[in-house]
Formats: sequence, C-alpha cells, structure tokens
Amino acid sequence: MTPASEKHEEIKDAVEKLFALKPDWMRFYREVMGLQGLVRRAFPTMDAMAEFEQTETYHEIQRMVTELRKQPLSKEIEEEETKVITIRIPQSMHEALRIEAYEYRTSMNKLCISKLLKFIDTEHVPAAFEDQKPAADKEKEPAAMENEESEAGL
Repeated sequence: MTPASEKHEEIKDAVEKLFALKPDWMRFYREVMGLQGLVRRAFPTMDAMAEFEQTETYHEIQRMVTELRKQPLSKEIEEEETKVITIRIPQSMHEALRIEAYEYRTSMNKLCISKLLKFIDTEHVPAAFEDQKPAADKEKEPAAMENEESEAGL
C-alpha cells in the first residue's frame, strides 16, 4: 500500500468512527474538514487538498456531512460560535437561489451552506489579486492567510 493510500485509509477509518457517534454536523465538519481538522492536517496545501477532493473518501465525507445536517441542532450546541457573512450578488442570482430553496423545501441559508460545502474547481474561482501576491504567499496554509487577514482588519 502506498503512503497516500495509507493516509486515505487512516482518514476513512477515523471519519467512520466519528460518524458512528452521530455528532452534530458542525462538530463533524470542524474535526474532519476544519482548519485544524483531520483532512486539513493531512493535506495542508491547496494542491494536496484539491487532489484529495477528487477521491471517493472525500465524497463519502460529503455524504456523511449531508446525512448529519438532516438532524436538528440541539439548543445546547454552543460549542462553536456561528458567524454571519454578507455577500453581494445580483438580484437575479438571489431570486434563483430563493426559487431553488423553495423547490428543495429548505431555507436559503441551508441551501447556501450546502453549496459552500461542495467541491469547487479552482478554475472557477477568480483570484482578483493573484498578480499582486508574492510567490511565497501562494503556498501558505489557509490558517496563516486567515491570521494575516484578521491582523489587517479584513
């Protein structure tokens, strides 16, 4: 077995054990996919993460998150603070999301979270400041970039 496939098996085993405990989806996501989660520690670079997102293990994790999101959150779940993000989208996109949420019989919030949890091919993400970044920044871990943004007041 190659080191990469061993890593995938270790992740798969750990994720299945956690899933069997039926945690709330936020805890599961944090411990598996969060910045300090199992997957991010195993695949710290953008390229490594993009490669992992093409695997069956990743798709199984996504299925597990979806299954756990079906459970109602209990009122006691205050372990992780929730944040609000505001995005600017055209009215036509807002209307399309509203209709899609209605068709799925869900809220726009749940629909948008589902969309945020999906794999996004990097070619579909415009990098507005790519030409202004020093080459060293392109390989930084997400946590390092987040800390820099916090310090800069972004």
